[in-house]
Amino acid sequence: MPAKIRLTRHGRKKSPYYHIVISDSRAPRDGRYIERIGMYNPGTNPATIELNFDRALEWLQKGAQPTDTCRAILSYKGVLIKNHLLNGVKKGAFSEEEAEVRYNTWLKEKENEIQTKKSKIVKVLEEEVKKRFEVEKKIKEARSVEIAEKNAELAEEEKAEATKETPEEIPEEKKDQEVNGKEASEKPKEEKKDPEVSGKETPEKPKEEEKPETAEETPEEVPEDKKDQEVSGKETSEKPEEEKKGQEVNEEKTPEKPEEEKKEEGKKE
Repeated sequence: MPAKIRLTRHGRKKSPYYHIVISDSRAPRDGRYIERIGMYNPGTNPATIELNFDRALEWLQKGAQPTDTCRAILSYKGVLIKNHLLNGVKKGAFSEEEAEVRYNTWLKEKENEIQTKKSKIVKVLEEEVKKRFEVEKKIKEARSVEIAEKNAELAEEEKAEATKETPEEIPEEKKDQEVNGKEASEKPKEEKKDPEVSGKETPEKPKEEEKPETAEETPEEVPEDKKDQEVSGKETSEKPEEEKKGQEVNEEKTPEKPEEEKKEEGKKE
């Protein structure tokens, strides 16, 4: 049985990578192999391929049969077309120089295709990143608007509570205007009070005027001699009154004595 170019699985669950090996067709997949010529990782975009070009071409010329996946890998790397051109040289269809020119032109075209594919993949990734960024930006703007509205509502509630608890502060200009208005309103009141007070005082003047009239009616000051005579006359008038009072007291006492005397006489008898 001829040898085979095949893949052997490695890696953990759901993230495999493969070794490109030359093994006997009767050997199991992950069993014993003859030679390892490369590595293949399909998890990346584009897939990463590492291949020993000369050893793969030599094994193909010896008659090794690649599997379907390995055939695609060898075609992607240009091993198959190189083998085809060398077989044409052996048959005499064209020379080795022409084979090299044909291979180099194909290789350039293949590299350009690979590069365009990579650039497209990069552009797609960049566009996806931009779209995600725009979506996140819109979400952030919407959240910021919601947060601003909530903060505004909370601020209004706090202001309302503050106004309920404490009266609103009047600006200094309004306070000055109010003070000036109060002073202006107080001035006419004071002016009104002044005439009222003058009106109240005016009727009192005649009373004051009457007082000196009474003083005029009073007799002139009496000299000191006359005052002494009047005082002595008052004392003399007071003395007979005292004498009268003393006589009345004696009269009240005198009638009691005869009664006592009568009682004593009655006892004697």
